[in-house]
Amino acid sequence: MLKKKSFFILAAMMLVLSVFVSACGGNSNGSNSASSPGDKQESASTGEKNADTTDGQTRSFKTVKGDIQIPVKPQRIVTDFYGGELLSVGANVVGVEPTAFQNPFTTDLLKEKGTKEVGDPTNLEKTLELKPDLIVVMKDTNYEALSKIAPTLYIPYGTTTNIYDTVKLFGDITGEKEKAEQFIAAFDKKAAEGRERLKGVIDPNATFGLYELTDKNALWIFGDNAGRGGQAVYNALKLNMPKKTTNSKEQTVQLSLEVLPQYAADYMFLTTYDPEKKGDALKQLKSSAVWGNLPAVKNNRVFFNDFDTYYRYDPIAINGQIDMIVDMLIERETENKAKK
Repeated sequence: MLKKKSFFILAAMMLVLSVFVSACGGNSNGSNSASSPGDKQESASTGEKNADTTDGQTRSFKTVKGDIQIPVKPQRIVTDFYGGELLSVGANVVGVEPTAFQNPFTTDLLKEKGTKEVGDPTNLEKTLELKPDLIVVMKDTNYEALSKIAPTLYIPYGTTTNIYDTVKLFGDITGEKEKAEQFIAAFDKKAAEGRERLKGVIDPNATFGLYELTDKNALWIFGDNAGRGGQAVYNALKLNMPKKTTNSKEQTVQLSLEVLPQYAADYMFLTTYDPEKKGDALKQLKSSAVWGNLPAVKNNRVFFNDFDTYYRYDPIAINGQIDMIVDMLIERETENKAKK
């Protein structure tokens, strides 16, 4: 009986809120016709003073779910996997999915704001309690229900393919285009400084590869837009991909141990997905003859990177990874030079 009672109470709350949002002109799906990938990154203000929201005005934003009415300056945002993207433009993120608090680049920012975790998939009751005026999701699992709580933008994974478009998109969503420009300028400055620090340390023709080993012994290689430091390594520092992957359009390719030498690089960064911290897969890889014969292994140019640190690909993480990668390369080359 308690479960039924709770259900009906929640249903009633949702109905009342739905009527309120509708009355405020908070969310309109338009024709619901799907737009092209290019459309996902575009938004346009209606130029009209629409119904009041938290800060007074709304505007139309184009999405794959149709045109959505959102606040011109959203004040309380709930998201699933876009915490770092929103924080990069100074947004007030009041709710985010749980693993965001394991992101070393954003954890302190989330705690400072008093951000709450809202589960994965996004929990409706927790979201309702936070009283958001905008919801931004990568997954559309609860899209219709969330849309009854506040205007909801569905931004599918892969909508943007580089840090510049990402920051501009979220600066647009939050009405913080100036902060987006400031972030990009600071990023460009840090990237240029990183490239300058590596001059004379790294051979300009050297190749760099990003690899990941799972606890199931699956081995992968990554491109410039799938996390693992790709944007920092290839786009910010402009280091070279392994020759085998230079012309590949795939961001992730699974490798067998036998073909690994074909995808090897002069410098190899390896993350290990091993949630139970057993270490068995990594131990097995290191003991293999194929691994031991790789030039990067023989030359002490393999880096075993923390998964939670390098898995991240939000703008704040990418920015932080630049210095980390530059520092580790300089330190290793100094170490190698001292041994000669």
